[in-house]
Amino acid sequence: MMNTRNQSSRVETRGFTLIELLVAVAAVGTLASLAYPSYQQVVQKSRRAEAKVALLDLAARQERYFSMNNTYASTPDALGYSGKEFPVDVAFGGQAHYRLSVSLGDTANGFSASASPTGGQVRDRCGTYTLNHLGMEGNLADAEPSKECW
Repeated sequence: MMNTRNQSSRVETRGFTLIELLVAVAAVGTLASLAYPSYQQVVQKSRRAEAKVALLDLAARQERYFSMNNTYASTPDALGYSGKEFPVDVAFGGQAHYRLSVSLGDTANGFSASASPTGGQVRDRCGTYTLNHLGMEGNLADAEPSKECW
């Protein structure tokens, strides 16, 4: 008789308690809140690299145009881009995160090109990347030095 009573009072538990589930959710939330900003920085850095490549390509096209015409191009169409005027959106993964623009000197014997962030990249701390016909490069209107950004 005693043996029967002990077996009936013992309860088997399976699964998780609510407290255990809440602790697990809190742990996952904490890890996600730490990892997401780092992920965003890596994404922004890769977009900056793509913008720099696009700007260097634009500069190479300008130099090629200059070698043939003894002046720099003022329209994207002359450089092989589609469009009638600058700025030109540069799409990465189907979405534009930077916009290329060119300004010519007074005599069209010099140019300054820039890659300005658009969309979600506007929140990037590195700002606008610039390059001119002399090969001088840098970033504008930001707190971060060019060496750390570009």
